[in-house]
Amino acid sequence: METFDTLKGDETFEMFSMDCLQIQEYQQNRYPYLFLDHVDEIVPGKYAKGFKNYTINEWFFPVHYPTMPNVPGLLQVEALSHLAILTFLTLPGNKGFITNSLKVDNVKFIQRVVPGDRLHMEAQLHSWKRGIGKCSTEGYVDSKLVCQADFIFTIPDILDKYKPTVSK
Repeated sequence: METFDTLKGDETFEMFSMDCLQIQEYQQNRYPYLFLDHVDEIVPGKYAKGFKNYTINEWFFPVHYPTMPNVPGLLQVEALSHLAILTFLTLPGNKGFITNSLKVDNVKFIQRVVPGDRLHMEAQLHSWKRGIGKCSTEGYVDSKLVCQADFIFTIPDILDKYKPTVSK
């Protein structure tokens, strides 16, 4: 199947939602390293909204920290990234590809995320060209901004098509 390498301004796609099994059809992360339970809305090539429910049973709470458990900042960033990559993995032909992070920028942790919280996340895809995507993300608990990050991702299999060839 042909991949969707570059997003032009005139393409439009229908909005849909995904449960945790459908999410796994599109991206490679699996439990216990899948930090996205449901995608409420996604418009391929534009944006996605979803959430992760955190319970006291999460594997990291006993060690981070026993007397004041909270979601490690790195795992909050990972959760944001899991939603963000779906903005381009849902484009035609990109389903299931492995992605790589090229850059994470403007990361902010504003409030702790604790057991019992639902982290609502929003991701916006700003550009998708030659297998490189630029996204911004935000995470909310009870409508209050708790974390945010900007990302640059790639699908290496698409990017490789645009690398210059070396002649011998």
